[in-house]
Amino acid sequence: MKLIDELFEMYRDKLTGDEEDLDMITFAVLEGYDHDDLLGIVKEMNEYELQYFIRLYLMETLKGKFAQIEGRKEDGASYYRHLH
Repeated sequence: MKLIDELFEMYRDKLTGDEEDLDMITFAVLEGYDHDDLLGIVKEMNEYELQYFIRLYLMETLKGKFAQIEGRKEDGASYYRHLH
């Protein structure tokens, strides 16, 4: 993807590529785009990129949902533990 290639070239000698750096880059980039800009990026994706993009979105969103459920279970369990 063109955007990824450009970002990589821009930052590869400046950042380490750890998760904190990548978060900083992605948030900075997204801050500069509006809804139409983001749709334009998606429209430029080939079939493989689009499937990969959707797959990552689904996986990460589902991970978050399951983590929320687990967090509530743990919160509830610790709440009831303190009542006994």
